Amino acid sequence: MSEMIELKVPDIGGHDGVDVIEVFIKPGDTVAVDDSLLTLETDKATMEVPADKAGVVREVRVAVGAKVSQGDVIALLEVTGAVAAPAAAQPAAAVQAEAAPAPALAAAPVAAQAPVAATGRVELRVPDIGGHAGVDVIEVAIAAGDTVALDDTLITLETDKATMDVPAVAAGRVLEVAVKVGDKVAQGDLIAVVEAVVAASAAQPAAQPAAPAAAPAPVAAVAPVAQVAAPVAAPAKAAAVDEAGFVKAHAGPSVRKLARELGVDLGRVPGSGRKGRITDEDVKAWVKAVLAAPAQAAAPAAASGVGLDLLPWPKVDFAKFGPIKTEPLSRIKKLSGANLARNWVMIPHVTQFDEADITEMEVFRKAMGDELKADGVKLTPLAFLVKAVVAALKKYPQFNASLDGDQLVLKEYYHVGFAADTPNGLVVPVVRDADRKSLIEIAQETSLLAKKARDGKLLPTDMQGGCFSISSLGGIGGTAFTPIINAPEVAILGVSKSEIKPKWDGAAFAPRLMLPLSLSYDHRVIDGAAAARFTSYLAQVLADIRRLML
Repeated sequence: MSEMIELKVPDIGGHDGVDVIEVFIKPGDTVAVDDSLLTLETDKATMEVPADKAGVVREVRVAVGAKVSQGDVIALLEVTGAVAAPAAAQPAAAVQAEAAPAPALAAAPVAAQAPVAATGRVELRVPDIGGHAGVDVIEVAIAAGDTVALDDTLITLETDKATMDVPAVAAGRVLEVAVKVGDKVAQGDLIAVVEAVVAASAAQPAAQPAAPAAAPAPVAAVAPVAQVAAPVAAPAKAAAVDEAGFVKAHAGPSVRKLARELGVDLGRVPGSGRKGRITDEDVKAWVKAVLAAPAQAAAPAAASGVGLDLLPWPKVDFAKFGPIKTEPLSRIKKLSGANLARNWVMIPHVTQFDEADITEMEVFRKAMGDELKADGVKLTPLAFLVKAVVAALKKYPQFNASLDGDQLVLKEYYHVGFAADTPNGLVVPVVRDADRKSLIEIAQETSLLAKKARDGKLLPTDMQGGCFSISSLGGIGGTAFTPIINAPEVAILGVSKSEIKPKWDGAAFAPRLMLPLSLSYDHRVIDGAAAARFTSYLAQVLADIRRLML
């Protein structure tokens, strides 16, 4: 027999109105457990939602551009298989004796496994994980001697698409744990051995059918509510991250990434999730608690020279001075604004100004542009800038780097981002492996990415992995500006409008087309002399593009 079930949006960290940016399924598709259904994008991360059941898709209720929250229906799935088959095989007396708890057990959302009601040694094994093999174990939540209840998390697995908790299908005391962090497992591999006991719901009399229905929900699931409500004690002084404690903290990859971005020491954050698991809401609550206690934090910060100790933002009733109207910031501006504010405050910016003589480059570009127009290719100055930047990054590799604590990560690939102007604000798509592409290929790719940006169709992957950014305002105007570094990069090139200027050639003044360059760099990594050499070399390459062939 078959039944129709609803696939719903799982717990996504308390976010509401999350954007759907990709939908991977359509009516008639067959999906397996952990197959990706759709991709969601929050203000912090992009995540794929996997299927927790296998079957045939009969109806899809979301589309790209929709906004969803936890519990929203994604699709209707036809699942084949008799759910009550195990009960049918039991003797009539046994079926009658366990008639009351049967609905509760059938309703328990255990991935492809039914809860075990038995005594003695029970082996807990990896359930059906969608056919994946060699899946990484990233967390082990149990130890020998622990007592586990039904649905308590045993281990956390991470595939290339999702992170999943493996729940216990038997309650009892853990006798042996057969896996550790870093192991790779597949369906059927042994996780642990427990001394199992009969579930409490199995002992309920048949005269009380309502009581067992609540049994599958572990008591521990109520605990986070009380814990979240309690305010987090803010530290009196910001401390360096304890890496050992950070590694041991009970949190998933997305939470660890968020903590790294915000500079939060996970070892000090209390977890409100199951078995003390730290959620992204716990991290945000910790940050809010720190920011909410400026009085305690300001004094030590000022004494040590660390911290801004800023005055509160002024609150003004602008309407009393004249007519006003308000409009909300676009989502892009809100996201980029927060990042730019952080980057400007946290990175010691210095800007190096220079000029490049692009007279010959422009003559060549326009001549080639006429030839390529028939092929639909527009050879823009940006393509030359990207190629010249790659040449400079190869000569001065400290500009193709990122800071990671006290380590400098030197990259051996060349992904160059460029600022694209859109109706909703600036975005930075990335040209990947620019060192392996010709001028024409770069011109075509930047044109395509810019169009996707204007149409609002850029994917998160189109804006990831950049090593160095270019912000070109040449088509608008200006003589120079100070671009803000796009962390975790260490430099960004600003380009203003080119202008004909008289330049002395040794015998007379000659009209030359000069391009203003503004290089902002992270002074923790790059000093002034290196910045001057970089811009000087970049200007030489732009002045004589034959250098690109060297």
